[in-house]
Amino acid sequence: MSEQIKNDQELRREEELKLLESESINPYPYSFDKTHSTLDILNEYTDDNADKFKNVSLAGRIVAIRRMGKASFCHIMDEVGRIQIYLKKDDLGEIYDKFRLFDIGDIIGVRGYVFRTKTGEITLHTQSLLLLCKSLKPLPVPKVEIDEAGNKIVYDAFADVELRYRKRYLDLIVNPDTREIFKKRSKLITSMRRYFDSHGWLEVETPILQPIYGGANARPFITHHNALDIDLYLRIADELYLKRLIVGGFEGVYEISKNFRNEGMDKMHNPEFTSMEIYVAYKDYIWMMEMTEDLLETLCLEINQTTEIEYNEHKISFKKPFRRAKYYDLCKEYVGRNLKDLSQKELLQIARSNNLEIDPYSSAMKILDEIFSEIVQPNLIQPTFVIDYPLEMSPLAKKHRTEPGLVERFELFVCGFELANAFSELNDPRDQRKRLEEQALQRAAGDEEAMVVDEDFLYALEVGMPPTAGLGIGIDRLTMVMTGAKTIRDVLFFPHMRPESKSK
Repeated sequence: MSEQIKNDQELRREEELKLLESESINPYPYSFDKTHSTLDILNEYTDDNADKFKNVSLAGRIVAIRRMGKASFCHIMDEVGRIQIYLKKDDLGEIYDKFRLFDIGDIIGVRGYVFRTKTGEITLHTQSLLLLCKSLKPLPVPKVEIDEAGNKIVYDAFADVELRYRKRYLDLIVNPDTREIFKKRSKLITSMRRYFDSHGWLEVETPILQPIYGGANARPFITHHNALDIDLYLRIADELYLKRLIVGGFEGVYEISKNFRNEGMDKMHNPEFTSMEIYVAYKDYIWMMEMTEDLLETLCLEINQTTEIEYNEHKISFKKPFRRAKYYDLCKEYVGRNLKDLSQKELLQIARSNNLEIDPYSSAMKILDEIFSEIVQPNLIQPTFVIDYPLEMSPLAKKHRTEPGLVERFELFVCGFELANAFSELNDPRDQRKRLEEQALQRAAGDEEAMVVDEDFLYALEVGMPPTAGLGIGIDRLTMVMTGAKTIRDVLFFPHMRPESKSK
């Protein structure tokens, strides 16, 4: 590939790099010892304890420069904040003259003492300066000002959404709010692990490359293993392997895993995503509902210090208990009639009367699912457990103990989208075989997302799996809710994107 044409700023920076090297300055040294972070200083420094900050070492990226002859100010930013530094030729000598070759984006290390300027800004008076990395590309750094009321005003913000996703490292540098989203995501996962571990449930790992994919209705990605000369599939879910571990004698296992589905992309879907699945023996979906609402209330408190959050102009409360509503009751509430036991033709007519575009050859269950997704689901704003689904929609869930034609399943909806899915797990191997074989027939009829028959999983069920409750939670979507992000791409460091056009 031919080298890209460089702009004036890039050419200037390369020339500065050559000048620095010609004057025996290494623009890429090996290390630098820090004593403080910017946040340490900004949070802890006072005029009364200034003596504690007489010998401070900081490192960070230059994000603003004001040169004034024999003295200069600049701001540097590290992982947790930004701080002003003061540089004076009388203190720094020759290296101050080289500072004219430094740019916004360069990473520097400084040592000195902390003081407060006449305007009241906490500042590091620099006594030594070291270039740690010369930046050869200009940064899209916005201008930030603080008004008299203390409000932050951002000019020329880095708002090109596509560029932010393609070059996340730039987004993280210039948009501190982006970093906060990912810090919350990390804290959320840590808190979830702590919750499960405190109950004695075991975190495990199951295969990503699988000879037979299963556990969900989705199309897989396919790869080939050369040594074994077999096709393998990137997992679409880890459910069937986790159930094998319950068969093996573990009574509570969970996995936070990457899953892969060869499907469309939108604000709620990415082909590579993170989910958590947990299985607990001797429990059912009623118990799992109670555990789920306790888990989410706990996470919300730990992440946001409150059970109430704002999302899409809605105030969402994660204070338990959550609403519970039956699948067909909700359909009747929002569609206006009972949809249970209706034929494919009748459901198709209802869908079309509600202006839904439906393939006329779709099965009754697919049409019903579409009606629910488009008409009912957008109304489920507050956390709502939708319970007791049609049997045909849930080939891995146990039949309802009192209502024929239904299964013991719930999905948790928040802000109009699915956040969690759970079953009283099917452990009758005869029933499970029948349902997987029905899925195979649907697959043969053209449904590419129908499940395949996994003989080893059926063998495991024949060995015997105790009554078990299982739950899956979408980590990406949960992060969206907890941080107010409007699209899944905002909570993935590196979301998948279409290739850039050659013209770009």
